[in-house]
Amino acid sequence: MTRKLLLKRSLAAIVSTALVGTPATGFAQAAKSKRPHPARTNAPARANVGVANLPPGTQRPSGEILLSTGQGELITLPATVANVWTSNPSVADIYVNNPRQIHLFGKEFGEATVFATSASGAVVFSTNVRVAQNITSIDRMVKVAMPDADVQVTTVGQIAVLNGTVKSPQDSEQAQRLVTGLLNPGVNVNDPNAQVKIAVINRLRTATPLQVQLQVKFAEVSRSFVKNIGVNFSTKDSTGGFQFGLAQGRSPGSFSAADLAKYPTATMTQNGVTITGAYDPSTGRFVNPRATGLADITRGSDNATMGLAGKLFGLDVLSAIDLGETIGQVTTLANPNLTALSGETANFLAGGEIPIPVAQGLGTTTVEYKQYGISLAFTPTVLADGRISLRVRPEVSQLTSAGAVQLNGVTIPALSTRRSETTVELGSGESMVVGGLLQNSQNNTITKTPGLGDVPILGALFRSNGFQRNETELVIVITPYLVKPVNANQIVLPTDGYKAPNDFDRVFMGALSSRDKNGERPKPSMAPADGQPSVGAYSPAPAGQATAPVQMAPAPQPNRKQKKGGSAAPGFGF
Repeated sequence: MTRKLLLKRSLAAIVSTALVGTPATGFAQAAKSKRPHPARTNAPARANVGVANLPPGTQRPSGEILLSTGQGELITLPATVANVWTSNPSVADIYVNNPRQIHLFGKEFGEATVFATSASGAVVFSTNVRVAQNITSIDRMVKVAMPDADVQVTTVGQIAVLNGTVKSPQDSEQAQRLVTGLLNPGVNVNDPNAQVKIAVINRLRTATPLQVQLQVKFAEVSRSFVKNIGVNFSTKDSTGGFQFGLAQGRSPGSFSAADLAKYPTATMTQNGVTITGAYDPSTGRFVNPRATGLADITRGSDNATMGLAGKLFGLDVLSAIDLGETIGQVTTLANPNLTALSGETANFLAGGEIPIPVAQGLGTTTVEYKQYGISLAFTPTVLADGRISLRVRPEVSQLTSAGAVQLNGVTIPALSTRRSETTVELGSGESMVVGGLLQNSQNNTITKTPGLGDVPILGALFRSNGFQRNETELVIVITPYLVKPVNANQIVLPTDGYKAPNDFDRVFMGALSSRDKNGERPKPSMAPADGQPSVGAYSPAPAGQATAPVQMAPAPQPNRKQKKGGSAAPGFGF
């Protein structure tokens, strides 16, 4: 008995469900084509999923088929169908051979949904169809041009994504230029005669070992405040040569000459030389004849704030009042960077070495060198989840006179050092404070004359007071990055664009370097392309088309609000 089957091609309203790519069901696994099509993916069956806000029984497409433009597939159905329809016939068209076979064709870029139902309305076959560029020919051409590279091209609408691994950054740019030249331009839906440029996203990785770049920041602010208040008296009895002093302030100075009027004149001849002048019988020596009275008073070694000289009760008096204050602030900021392979140790030093004499046996002396400056040593280990384990030892040291020693007549300066050594685990671009110091020290010293220094009010004339306060704030921050190499012409150096000034700029303009008229330093740029890419011979792409691989992603910067008139927290001020 001959059965007649009416096959209808229904162009019903497009289903308003989201056209998402989902694994094919068991039915899709059973569907077979006459030739292999690797673009089609299958997965174990799953239950039909209903869509919210739709009547019960609404069904999503259970599979996805990827086609290139002009490519077709023959699909064998597990049961006879009565109706077959497509949501977008301009993208994917259907031709029915018989109730158990359909032909699926890719016409234009885009997506469509295909359903095939039986006479009773049961869904026999459903799938999403995505029509993209001719990926097969593009993959074949990339394989011929770059046989050692592993490049996969995936297109979605007007976007092409490159994934895989290449040997060098140059190969990555070469693959991008090749794919850009092979891709067909898209079609503007509003104007069919206009073409739409297809964007190529380069996600190719360089086949190099994992490398880690570490950024370290030393930030230190050190403040000091010193105040001295003291009184010092020094007297000399010009008649009897008796001298005494009170209090212990800064040195007021000294008497370097005597009053000649108080001494008798004497004459002495020795070895044919006659000397006539003021003679001090108590010492048996001639008095300095260069000055009279209180002339030639020597200043104190510490340069007292205020000094006074005169006669009091017949005595020569020299006094000093010290009201000195000293305020100082030192700021240090260092930002060393260093890159190393995973599992290897790297060292960095920006500073110098100081020679230190070391005494040996038999009166000999050898010289040893001690490093100082900004140093960094770290050992990174990239873990399986992409996180980075770091053994890090940053250090900042500088020469200082505090604590210097004398050895065989040679002054050896001391070293002021800030060092941190720890092991932490961070993600790429994450920051952590691995060391810090907040120090506030005060020192108050009183020197006085016993008894007189304890007298209220007037006792201040017989006391000296020294006050010193030191404040230090230090923070050490580290930030690791997973990095990859880039082309040399994509790196901007500090010396790029520098030109020595001519005589006019140096003498009349005071310029240290010659720059462009707009004041902008020239930046290195990529050379323009000579033509379209071809297999075996490639030219650099224009600067507007080349995309530099991202070397590192900056860590998010927190919003730091500073109070008006005050310093940023944490910290302290006077």
